[in-house]
Amino acid sequence: MARMVNCVKLGKEAEGLERLPYPGEVGQKIFDSISNEAWQGWVNHQTMLLNEYRLSPINPKDRKFLEEEMEKFLFGDGPSAVDNFVPE
Repeated sequence: MARMVNCVKLGKEAEGLERLPYPGEVGQKIFDSISNEAWQGWVNHQTMLLNEYRLSPINPKDRKFLEEEMEKFLFGDGPSAVDNFVPE
């Protein structure tokens, strides 16, 4: 049986993640209060950010930007707008 969480992103009870998706306290916070569906939304948004801004996860500055965007996407008012991005 799937683990259920009260997803703060979706505002409803939904299937939770199977394991911590990120290290440390942030990963535990995500595991405890973000659904699999909301996490997949972040993964898709992160991929768009990586491609549009040509970011590298090994670059500390880019990684910090992605962490900040992840917090906004999952727990804040939503993601920042991406300049000139037009979804297909």
